Amino acid sequence: MREYSPDLTPPWKRPRAVPEVPADPDVVVEVAGTDFCGAVVSCEAGTVTLEDRFGKRRVFPLEPAGFLLDGRPVTLVRPSRGPAAPARTASGSVAVPGARARVARAGRIYVEGRHDAELVEKVWGDDLRLEGVVVEYLEGVDDLPAVVAEFAPAPDARLGVLVDHLVPGSKESRIAAAVTSPDVLVVGHPYVDVWQAVKPSALGFAAWPVVPPGQDWKTGVCRALGWPPNTGAAWRHILSRVTSYRDLEPTLLGRVEELIDFVTAP
Repeated sequence: MREYSPDLTPPWKRPRAVPEVPADPDVVVEVAGTDFCGAVVSCEAGTVTLEDRFGKRRVFPLEPAGFLLDGRPVTLVRPSRGPAAPARTASGSVAVPGARARVARAGRIYVEGRHDAELVEKVWGDDLRLEGVVVEYLEGVDDLPAVVAEFAPAPDARLGVLVDHLVPGSKESRIAAAVTSPDVLVVGHPYVDVWQAVKPSALGFAAWPVVPPGQDWKTGVCRALGWPPNTGAAWRHILSRVTSYRDLEPTLLGRVEELIDFVTAP
C-alpha cells in the first residue's frame, strides 16, 4: 500500500496554473520571449495569426504559456464554436439576407469627390441600398449654396452633405455656414482629403506623411511614401485595403452614420 506523502511546498513556491484564453478576434497579446505584440486575426488548428499596429501579420504556434495577456502568461486556445453570429455588412450593421434594394428616396447624400463616393459605397453600400439612399459627388463644395437651392430640400426630401477639411476658419467651414435650411445637414471630417480617413495601419505604415503647404497633397503623399506619381493608381491601392469600417478613422464613421440617419428619418 502506497503511503500518503503530503506536499509540504509552501503555496507561494508552487507553480501557478497558466490560464487558457480563447483566441477570439481582436484579443491583443504579446508573444512570450519576443517584442511582437498584436491582435488575433484568425486561429487555425495549432496556430494563431496576429497583426501588429503597423498592419504586419505573423503566425505563431499555440504553445502552452506562449503568450502574455496584460503582462501575465496565458495559453491561447481555439475558440469554442458557439451559435453562429449574424452576418455583418462592411459598416458593421446586421446583414439582411435576401433583402432587395429599396426604391430610391427623394433625399440624397452629397460628397465632395469621386474618391469620397467610392469609399462610402464600399463600406456603407449595402446599408444605403437597403435604405434607398443615393450618394452623389459634387467635384468640390465651392458652389454648395447654389447646389442646395437647386436641390430644393424639404421634410420629405432631406439632403446630407459630407465635406472634407471642415475645421474652424477653413474655406469649407465658411461655405457650410452659408447653408441654413433645416432640411439640410452639412457635416465633415478634419482631413485635407478623404485618403487620410483610411487608417495608416490598414496600408502598412505608421502615419500619413506631412505635406508642406503649397504642394498638391496627394502628389506629396505619393512622393513621401515612394509610390509612383499616379494619384489614380494610389487611390485604387488605398481603396483595395479597405475591407470594413475597422479600416476607417472614427471621425469619418460617425459623420457618415449621422448623414444616413438624417436623410432616412421619418
